[in-house]
Amino acid sequence: EGPNVIVDVTSGCQFMNEIKEHMVSGFEIVTKAGILCDEMMRGIRFNVCDTTLHNDSIHRGGGQLTPCTRRVLFATELMAKPTLQEPIFQVEITAPTDVVGSIYACMAVRRGTVEEEITIEGTPLVIIKAFLPVAESFGFTSYLRQQTSGKAFPNCVFDHWEALDGDISKPDNKLTKLIQGIRVRKGLKEPIPPLADYLDKL
Repeated sequence: EGPNVIVDVTSGCQFMNEIKEHMVSGFEIVTKAGILCDEMMRGIRFNVCDTTLHNDSIHRGGGQLTPCTRRVLFATELMAKPTLQEPIFQVEITAPTDVVGSIYACMAVRRGTVEEEITIEGTPLVIIKAFLPVAESFGFTSYLRQQTSGKAFPNCVFDHWEALDGDISKPDNKLTKLIQGIRVRKGLKEPIPPLADYLDKL
């Protein structure tokens, strides 16, 4: 989560002031559409550690530097074990104590995690606070009502983003299959581009 930044940590490199604007242009293109499935990137920091630039200023223009910056940043993204983030709802469920077990079972089926259970004094009711992935929330209300005979009343509000577990280098895991599905839906080539595609052009 958070903003994306590109940081100049170079030491003794010439012409950095001249190329800064072109590198920022490449950085903005990359962060608006990441390598995995053309989605906006969040909370990414790129460090510019070293540069080797041509002495002639005609070879230090945007036409040369912006595409080069894009390729370098895409390559570093692939090397940094990238993942996707999914939105998470905070769910507040009001229900009688006799259906609490059913609520926990519903949350487990939908990858939800219960954070807090508050008993309302003087009543047979409890308030359960939990986190639920938005992807698992479709049909959740009707499923919960069905499992609790209509006694539970959920209220969902967006709370935060959470990184998905998985490794894109392994073709059979859930993250890779999800990315491939998104790429196909967007009309991109199904496989994630290999690192060699970017290193060969540098």
